[in-house]
Amino acid sequence: MDYSFFRDLLSFDSTSGKEREVALWLHDTLEAPQKKLMEVGDGTLNLLLSWGTPTVVFCSHMDTVPPYIPPTFEEGVVKGRGSCDAKGQIFAMYSACKKLEAEGCTDFGLLLVSGEETGSWGAKAFSKTGFEAPFLIVGEPTENKMVSASKGTLSYDLCFTGKAFHSGYPQYGVSAVDLFNAFYNKLKAQDFGEDPELGETTFNIGLLHSDNPQNILSAQLTCRLYFRTTFVSHEAVQQWMRAIPEASLRAPGDTPAHYVTLPGFPSAPVAFGSDAPHLTGFGHKIICGPGTIRVAHRPEEHILVRDLETAVEQYVALFHNLFSDS
Repeated sequence: MDYSFFRDLLSFDSTSGKEREVALWLHDTLEAPQKKLMEVGDGTLNLLLSWGTPTVVFCSHMDTVPPYIPPTFEEGVVKGRGSCDAKGQIFAMYSACKKLEAEGCTDFGLLLVSGEETGSWGAKAFSKTGFEAPFLIVGEPTENKMVSASKGTLSYDLCFTGKAFHSGYPQYGVSAVDLFNAFYNKLKAQDFGEDPELGETTFNIGLLHSDNPQNILSAQLTCRLYFRTTFVSHEAVQQWMRAIPEASLRAPGDTPAHYVTLPGFPSAPVAFGSDAPHLTGFGHKIICGPGTIRVAHRPEEHILVRDLETAVEQYVALFHNLFSDS
């Protein structure tokens, strides 16, 4: 395995929106019989490498979350932004493709997309090309386990409107912060049910903003609410949120989904999303890859070399398993 390629790949700052440079570099650097760059429409690019007519397509994303963290290589560990999510998957998948090529195999591909972290824009754009194949293997940090099911997502914008007033006389005003707190306590007390496969529904508040000075009651507070839903809760959350006048659904999210697992390969459900739901031209979808989600998006993001090497062998084995069934 060529770890100098991995180091170079990690040296690019490809934070979402900045993928174009790394896509062009990958197009020029990676070796494949057929290579095709495709515009996403927002200035970024997708890249498809093909060996023959792909029956099995490996896929991962080139973008990372901010901030960029340069790579460092230590004994048995690779650190840096994207090492785990998801440039480690790109490295392992390309290594698997080269190994399959050396074995004389054909009819597989490697799809590298942009914008996964901010809305799967590259995956959505690729699906509009009409490309189809029987099998898709999406690389995400799953500890080399095949994903049996994944949670859905729902995102809402919230805007609470109060009445500004001197903070010494709060009885004459209405604090938007208090309105938010009342909603938040109500949300925390809400029971959306326990899913036997995916567990509890979770949520997170982000982009919380109120620009009032400390001596004036907040006239407005805005934030974003992001749910991770289950088979039990996906519709229930939407119904509950429709009764919240301060909330507006940003866009239809992903629904909870099941994915293909195979005998002899470890599997587990996950609570995170991926490009898989948005890649619509594939008959059967698998999600698996090296690394753990527990260090993705964190300052200490890293991946173990042994997990990368295991992933390469597993991707090769998956190809042979799927290709023999096609």
